[in-house]
Amino acid sequence: MKKHILTLCGLMLASVMATAQVKTPAPSPSSKVEQQVGLTEITLEYSRPAMRGRTVFGNLVPYGEVWRTGANENTKITFSDDVKIGGKELKKGSYAIYTIPNASSWKIIFYSDTGNWGNPQEWDDSKVALKTTVTPENLPFDIESFTILFGDITSNSVELGIMWERVYAGVEIEVPTEAKAMASIESTLNGPSARDYFSSAVYYLEEGKDIKKAKEWIDKALSMQKEAPFWMLRQKSLIYHKAGDTKGAVEAARQSLAGAEKAGNADYVKLNKDALQEWGAK
Repeated sequence: MKKHILTLCGLMLASVMATAQVKTPAPSPSSKVEQQVGLTEITLEYSRPAMRGRTVFGNLVPYGEVWRTGANENTKITFSDDVKIGGKELKKGSYAIYTIPNASSWKIIFYSDTGNWGNPQEWDDSKVALKTTVTPENLPFDIESFTILFGDITSNSVELGIMWERVYAGVEIEVPTEAKAMASIESTLNGPSARDYFSSAVYYLEEGKDIKKAKEWIDKALSMQKEAPFWMLRQKSLIYHKAGDTKGAVEAARQSLAGAEKAGNADYVKLNKDALQEWGAK
C-alpha cells in the first residue's frame, strides 16, 4: 500500500513540475497606446528595450540598416481611417513600423506585413505601403527605455515621436477630420435617408407596432426614390393591407409585380401574385 502511495505522490510531483512555469519580468516589456486624433482612432503596439549602459544608435542599432523599431514582435500601428504621412496617402489598416536610422536623417517605413518577429526574413519592397524621411533631433537627456508617443495632437494631425538614448525622430500624421465632420454634418442636417425610413417602417410592421406610423414612413421612403424599387413596394403593400387600406395595398402590389417582372425576379412575382389573389384583386 505504501509503495502505491509513494508512486502516486511521485507522479503528482512530476505532473506539477512539468506544468509549473517560472514568471520573470520581460526585458523589453510590451506597451499599447490608443489615441483618438480628431475622429480617427490610432492604436500602437510595441516592445520597449532599455539602454542598460549601452550605446544605442550607431552601435546596438547600426546606422544605415533596417531596424525593427523596438524589440520582439513587429511594432504595429493601426489606423481606423486613411491618413496622410509626408504628403502621401496611407490606407486605413495595420502596418509594421520599420526605420533606417542615420545620424542626420531617419527613414520611416510602413510595411503591410505585420506578422514578423523583428525584420522579415526576406524584405519585400511590394509590401512597403509608405516611406518618408525625417530629420532627428538631439535631446539634452537620456531616454533609458525605448519610447514611442503621440504628441502635438490637433483635430487634424498628430506627431508620432520615436525616442531612445538622446535621439528624437518625429513624423507628422494627418487625419481626415474635416471630411468626416462635414459628411456627418450634412448627413444629420439632411435628416433620415430613404433606407432609414424603410427599415423603420418594416420593423414596425413585423413587430406589430403603430401601423399608421409605418405607413407614414414607407410613403416617405418611396417619395425619396427616383424609381420605386419593387421590393420596397412589396413592403408598402403589406403595410397598407395591415393598416386596412386594401385598395392601396392592391395598387402597391401591382406596381411591385410589374417591377419584379421587369427585373426577372421570380420570387417577388409569385409573392405579389399570391397577395393579389388573397386580397381579391381582379
